Amino acid sequence: MPHTLLITGPGGSGRTTVAAATALAAARAGQRVLLLCGDGDPWAGAPTPDGLRLARIDSGEEFRTELAALQERGATLLGMLGGTPLGAEELTELPGAEQFALLRGLRRAATAPATDLVVVDMPPLHQALTTLALPAQLRRYLARLLPAERQAARALRPVLAQLAGVPMPARWLYETAARWDEELAAVQAVVEAPTTRVRLVAEPGPAADAALRSGTLGLALYQLPVHDLVANRLVPRDSADPWLAGLAAQQAEYLTRWGRERPVVPLGHLGRDPEDPGELAATEGMAPSPAPAPGDRPGWAVEDRLAEDGVLVWAVPLPRARKSELDLIRRGDELLLAVGPYRRTVSLPSALRRCTVSGAALTDGVLRVRFTPDPQLWPRAR
Repeated sequence: MPHTLLITGPGGSGRTTVAAATALAAARAGQRVLLLCGDGDPWAGAPTPDGLRLARIDSGEEFRTELAALQERGATLLGMLGGTPLGAEELTELPGAEQFALLRGLRRAATAPATDLVVVDMPPLHQALTTLALPAQLRRYLARLLPAERQAARALRPVLAQLAGVPMPARWLYETAARWDEELAAVQAVVEAPTTRVRLVAEPGPAADAALRSGTLGLALYQLPVHDLVANRLVPRDSADPWLAGLAAQQAEYLTRWGRERPVVPLGHLGRDPEDPGELAATEGMAPSPAPAPGDRPGWAVEDRLAEDGVLVWAVPLPRARKSELDLIRRGDELLLAVGPYRRTVSLPSALRRCTVSGAALTDGVLRVRFTPDPQLWPRAR
């Protein structure tokens, strides 16, 4: 699997141009790069530089192809119900088609031959996060609505189908769900791979800072590591113009704040929109540094404090989080975590499943959930 760099940030921050410049800089550094982008063409018809390939996502075509295939697989069932298949010329993509087209493109790119790095031009930060969370969420929904143990009865359905002369609807439903789960699992593997990272793009200022704070919480909740942040459209600091000097001072304030949290790549303002990604590709730091080795992706540590306090503590890093925007619910062997607009259900480590939640506290950007061993489930010491 090649390394994957997801480019996202607040809307209007210059994500597409930075994604193209990142891909070009990596290609110039000798990497074989695949740039996955949407409708925007960063080269406007110019030839693609050596070492760099483009893959564009056509969400409309993806939607029509997938729906046509679904109709074909369910043709017999549609006939039983008296339905009439839709023609290709009738199909117009529905809301949400772009997200699924992006995920399918991401899955294909991860298996592209002769590729060292995949650079993905993602949607704005909030939409990018909800899209990347979809595979795990949908797989959980499928497992709850169509549990695996109930699929054991599928062995009887072919016999019933032969007697009735038509496929049984339940069999078709389970087979469709199994195909979806397989596809979602492949995308989830790419999103959660230790070689997948995020490059943020933002123009320093209060609005971008608020969007980054919320988005950073979502990234931490979904355990998506941030590689660095590209601070875009920086104005000169030595301007004699009072307005520009004030803007430069404000940008410097946020640059200092952001630099304490992660590496920052500064990009100066050109005074106009870039005409070519090459104008930014030569910037130092634009070519991403090597990704960490597999296995280096940080997890959520379980701290053993049984001897001192009689508890186990699950530490969940949530930088710049506020207590008022957190929620925590234990359901069986799962924990539902909510941080602002983002929610995630995670399976508890085996040791914590034999415990009850006895409290939680947010300190220094880390949510520490305390678990007390359940005497009826915890192994007794001799």
